Amino acid sequence: MKIIANTGGIASTNCYLVADEVARQAVLFDAPNDTTPALLDEARRQGWDITGLWLTHGHFDHIADHAVVTGRFPGARLLIHEADVPKLANPNDGLFPLPFVIPPRRPDAFVADGQVLQIGSIEVHVIHTPGHCAGHVCYHMPRDRVLIGGDLIICGAVGRTDLPDSDAAALDASIRRVMLLPPETRLLPGHGDISTLGDERRSNPYVQEALRTA
Repeated sequence: MKIIANTGGIASTNCYLVADEVARQAVLFDAPNDTTPALLDEARRQGWDITGLWLTHGHFDHIADHAVVTGRFPGARLLIHEADVPKLANPNDGLFPLPFVIPPRRPDAFVADGQVLQIGSIEVHVIHTPGHCAGHVCYHMPRDRVLIGGDLIICGAVGRTDLPDSDAAALDASIRRVMLLPPETRLLPGHGDISTLGDERRSNPYVQEALRTA
């Protein structure tokens, strides 16, 4: 498995390209504005077919480049949790005033808790982790001990819960759930640096507080 990250856009959001190099298949996780082209170029150079754009949730900084991705790789199926479909269908709703327009669209399919997806031979387990928003999910690759975490736990902090469909109690419950995974699991967050779940348990006061309130 090969993971390539790029960070950018107006919210400094992380985008990840995950590839099975043997199968020559890859998936892009999230699509921040002005961040995906470098990863798409790398996929072309490596001869990888991008088969999916799998979203952790529907906030603008995670979906802005969706049309760029599917314009370059028309076979890339866009997946999102059903609860966040309204954000994708109406991405310019005024909640976050933007200097650009995001094209609205429908997903190609929904992801759901417990679903198992494939990137070549790589198994990817969907974990529904509401709190930051209703349709937030994480993508867990147990064989490689990787968790693409979106805005659940973000480098010493956690996702904000002051938005219309946020829920602080649900966020704490979601944190407790993912912290049951092995501590050596690499956490690839939506913002900030890569860490491990063990690192977050030891140093993240918000994670510690969520665990205390179980």
